[in-house]
Amino acid sequence: MLKRFLSINLLFPFILCAQVKVNLTVHMPKKTNDSLFIAGNFNDWNPGNRAFHLKQKDSLTYLIELNLPKGYHEFKITRGSWDQVESQSNGKPIANRTLTLNVDTNMDVRIANWADNFKQQTEDYRFGDHVHVIDSAFYIPQLKKYRKIWIYLPKSYKNSKKKYPVVYMHDGQNLFHANPPRNNEWAVDSVMDSLIRAGSKEMIIVGIDHGGNDRLKEYNPYDSQYGKGEGKAYAAFLVETLKPFIDQHYRTLPGVKNTAIAGSSMGGLISMYAIAEYPKVFGSAGVFSPAFWLAPKIYADIKERLTGLKNSKIFFVAGDKEGPAMVRDLKKVYDILNPDDTNKNVIFVEKEDGKHTEWFWHREFVPFYKFIAK
Repeated sequence: MLKRFLSINLLFPFILCAQVKVNLTVHMPKKTNDSLFIAGNFNDWNPGNRAFHLKQKDSLTYLIELNLPKGYHEFKITRGSWDQVESQSNGKPIANRTLTLNVDTNMDVRIANWADNFKQQTEDYRFGDHVHVIDSAFYIPQLKKYRKIWIYLPKSYKNSKKKYPVVYMHDGQNLFHANPPRNNEWAVDSVMDSLIRAGSKEMIIVGIDHGGNDRLKEYNPYDSQYGKGEGKAYAAFLVETLKPFIDQHYRTLPGVKNTAIAGSSMGGLISMYAIAEYPKVFGSAGVFSPAFWLAPKIYADIKERLTGLKNSKIFFVAGDKEGPAMVRDLKKVYDILNPDDTNKNVIFVEKEDGKHTEWFWHREFVPFYKFIAK
């Protein structure tokens, strides 16, 4: 369902802000010298966030007290990185643990084993013949780093001379459909192929890999508890370095009306910042489940740039199962941009079943794409 706003937000805002206390006890299979952390949709799945560090009660027992919004949450326990995440007793991955919170809750978690205790088989992933790696180490002068850059070219690109609009997307590692399949991919290329077969406009997709442990800094234009924000430099890289390279080496329509940016979570945050900072470069944005909670200054910056954004097309989407704070924060930005709910260029989609995960963004990429392709 497409919604301009959620009426309950206006009538009962105190419900959305309500938090409950969670006392989590973690039982270990054997002693470890490493620290334990909880990573979930409430901290952007950061596996080593010091604010979510568990306290040791004894050699096999760890504790943490959390204050979380009412609603649905997912999490796992780590020893500081995703290479050291909890696993089944045989080393295979476990599903995300879940919590549905309405009242203060006590929960016991028993760790069966850890992924790094087993030899992990590296998958040799293959991608469609129209998904290419432009460069496995593309230089980012604004950050003095290197990054893998991907590109999806419509199947017609090879045998035509036409030019195409471009969508720039973050978290390139998870964008395209791999063989063997993965459970954390957008599969944007498969979606695009289907849309194009059904008659939708053809576009190029450029994917930029995230920086691993630096992701929370690179996709945040502001300083936070995770370090000095590098998002301004990252956005400048997209505009000053990557886009000129793409426009020079591929047949693109380089104008603002044919240039979009999109991403989820931290990628949603940096997409919102990028279109606000560079409205003459990016004409549209897909802001999927954005991590606005980590960047409260974004609201003031958007207000300051309202005039520049008057012609921008912005697609917001979030799910109720991401927690009430996600919907509340997204709607706050939506209300800044479209206060009287009459601007058809700014829309807000809320889905009852939506979770903070790639399958949700994969599905909602379809209405986003149709929105910007109009």
